[in-house]
Amino acid sequence: MKKHIAILGSTGSIGTQTLDVIRENTELFGVFLLTANSNADLLIRQALEFLPEYVVICDKTKYKYVKDAIINTNVKVLAGIEAIIDTVTHPDIDIVLTAMVGFAGLEPTIAAIKAGKDIALANKETLVVAGELVTGLAKKHGVNILPVDSEHSAIFQCLAGEQASTVEKIILTASGGPFRGKSYEFLNNVTRADALKHPNWVMGAKITIDSASLMNKGLEVIEAKWLFNIDADQIDVIVHPQSIIHSMVQFHDGAIMAQMGLPDMKLPIQYALSYPTRLKNNFKRFDFINYSELTFEKPDVETFRNLALAFAALKQGGNMPCIINAANEIAVAGFLSETVTFLGMSEVIEQCMQQIDFVDRPVLEDYLNTDKETRIFAQNLIKKMPLKGTTVLT
Repeated sequence: MKKHIAILGSTGSIGTQTLDVIRENTELFGVFLLTANSNADLLIRQALEFLPEYVVICDKTKYKYVKDAIINTNVKVLAGIEAIIDTVTHPDIDIVLTAMVGFAGLEPTIAAIKAGKDIALANKETLVVAGELVTGLAKKHGVNILPVDSEHSAIFQCLAGEQASTVEKIILTASGGPFRGKSYEFLNNVTRADALKHPNWVMGAKITIDSASLMNKGLEVIEAKWLFNIDADQIDVIVHPQSIIHSMVQFHDGAIMAQMGLPDMKLPIQYALSYPTRLKNNFKRFDFINYSELTFEKPDVETFRNLALAFAALKQGGNMPCIINAANEIAVAGFLSETVTFLGMSEVIEQCMQQIDFVDRPVLEDYLNTDKETRIFAQNLIKKMPLKGTTVLT
């Protein structure tokens, strides 16, 4: 029988690649729900091709435009985040692929878990913000959380058939982004266009900036803690510029397992959708002959401070990861709109970590309040910051 897939964020990079996978496996997967934030034109094209039961456009001002465009189909059109939260609980959905950007993915993911849906997780912020809450709900409702991030999918694959008690540490690999090896002084003058030129991966703007600042790796560290139930001191990060080894697991006998392949997000997407089966595909294959050298180096956490801030947030726990996530989302938006510098993003995040009230054992309401408070505080910080330099605000 076909698996019915809900894709939250179908017009983004992960969402469109998920539809590529489904397009090649129509006998195995069907599209039940597509959602988009504001890209109405692409959502319309996807709806006309895949004819899901539902589409949801978050931007309510575009509801009529979408509805009129697909009025001659049986696709039901809804609008707003509330509609996503309601629709992901539909009994005919088998897997919810969460590819919404940022904190917005949290409540729909929780709703899907409570409805017993397996989660193909591409929205790392869900576990960054509320990892203990989300993983606890998944256990309670018997739900699988299947990682879609290439690094976490690699670890998931390396752990297949292994006992959790034998894991000594996991090693997340990072490409280093477009500014690997650059100095603090160089980073002080980089532009939006510079930061969006990732050397290996084609991704959305937000995650591309996170990769350039190493915050993406910091968020992945926090996500890994909850996905694999390990401590912060069991997680290492190593820069691997070729992005061929996607991550590794070291066991207590010293053996290291690595998952390798060309940089292609369709592989971890396909694995999450088909798990525990591996599907044959025609993706381009890795050839060792074309890679005479695979290199590794330590990340520069003094220049790229976001990674160190993420580790600090993970070790402190409570609502601190929620604080850095909200602060980072606002900081990245500011950098993309050219109202804050590249290095200024770290200043915004650190100031929020110092100033926002800490909650040791947060519940969902605390996460929602923390997110809102942090965003307001971060936005006000950016208004006061100079466009050049990274003077710490007091």
